[in-house]
Amino acid sequence: MIITNQTVTLKRECAGIAIPAGTRQLLPAGTAVRITQAMGGSYTVSAQGALYRIEAKDADALGVTAESETHGPASFSDRMVWDQLKTVYDPEIPVNIVDLGLIYECEIGEAEGGGKKIDVQMSLTAPGCGMSDVLKADVEHKLRRLPEVKDVRVQVVFDPPWTPARMTEAAKLQLGFDLDYSGTAGGAFPILR
Repeated sequence: MIITNQTVTLKRECAGIAIPAGTRQLLPAGTAVRITQAMGGSYTVSAQGALYRIEAKDADALGVTAESETHGPASFSDRMVWDQLKTVYDPEIPVNIVDLGLIYECEIGEAEGGGKKIDVQMSLTAPGCGMSDVLKADVEHKLRRLPEVKDVRVQVVFDPPWTPARMTEAAKLQLGFDLDYSGTAGGAFPILR
């Protein structure tokens, strides 16, 4: 089990995705990094004055063993889709994208030629976030792993703009939001108490 806020030294060179820019950068072996989040099969680390996301395939560079992906029942269910979406995390916020209110629509239907198709419309907490493609790819990858799924389409949308009012009560409590906070347009977070 990995402990967050733990500082480790990278055992080997590995790729990191700069947060929030979304650009890839090689982090050299021997770099001291502080693990700030380990959720959804990836790791957010602080290094060299910046945040980076490190994928599960590079967990060994952190000196940890990546959690193995579990494969559930062989038959498809709608609940399975939502459970899988809850394994995708914003790398800066320790809350999954469903509880953050980033999933605007999820349609599950029959694919041509058999199997299931899933169409997702999702947003981000800020329109200019460079992690858009990374989060979109996470959703696509995780949903494609489900049994019977043949087609996944994810579209990132910004209308209506995301606000903290879209979060579940549990997410608001976890992040220290006042539960009657109504949110602001444009995805700006209020000051946490």
